Amino acid sequence: MSAKPVTGTENRQTERQDNWWIEPLFTVLSLGLFGVYALWVAWNRQHFEYGPYLSPFYSIPLPGVHAKDLEWLPISPAFLVLWIPLGFRATCYYYRKAYYRAFFWDPPACAVPELRKAYKGERAFPFVLNNLHRYFWYLSVPVVAFLWYDAIRAFFFEDGFGVGVGSLIMLGNVILLSYYTFSCHAWRHLAGGCLNCFSKHKTRYTLWQRITRINEGHGFWAVISMLSVWFTDVYIRLCSMGTITDIRLF
Repeated sequence: MSAKPVTGTENRQTERQDNWWIEPLFTVLSLGLFGVYALWVAWNRQHFEYGPYLSPFYSIPLPGVHAKDLEWLPISPAFLVLWIPLGFRATCYYYRKAYYRAFFWDPPACAVPELRKAYKGERAFPFVLNNLHRYFWYLSVPVVAFLWYDAIRAFFFEDGFGVGVGSLIMLGNVILLSYYTFSCHAWRHLAGGCLNCFSKHKTRYTLWQRITRINEGHGFWAVISMLSVWFTDVYIRLCSMGTITDIRLF
């Protein structure tokens, strides 16, 4: 339904009768709880590993460096990697829309008025930092590569190659993270941007087309990959604590 005309600070009501508030409420709860959980995991510095399984929060993107090798640091090793995916998601086009609407009510939904009186865009601190999104994408690619390494290593136990429930969970997690990372608008622009004629760059055009197909579901991959990171860490943590037992399927 259409909203009543809004001018300045007058008439800040809407005629929408549907449950438009459900989406911003879900965003507040999911992003808020995930943020609190991620910080708790980083500070906790325990139960981030079980057998060949390593929590994605502690996958250090440095060759030959394991989180346990850095226990002497005054800060948790998780913070060495956490700032990259955090910056990537915080500056992501989908997440920007999500948290602007949910946390800042800017606007909370279509045809629902904003709370602020003036529009400043992303020209002021800290929102001007959103322009760094493409650089966070560059940093995120190596992180995903190391997560793939961890996922492959999750199939090699002390007694040799095997398949556990945790192995499949870690594999599924990195697949979802790869879809989220490589459906990014920054990657799509890198593949097909700044071209005046696609016919002269057929390889880049083909790549751009394929990225565009998964880019259409970028919001879905953003949410589902966040939940998969959460679930993967919880599973490894519960196995490490002895709360549940990892089942070897093969």
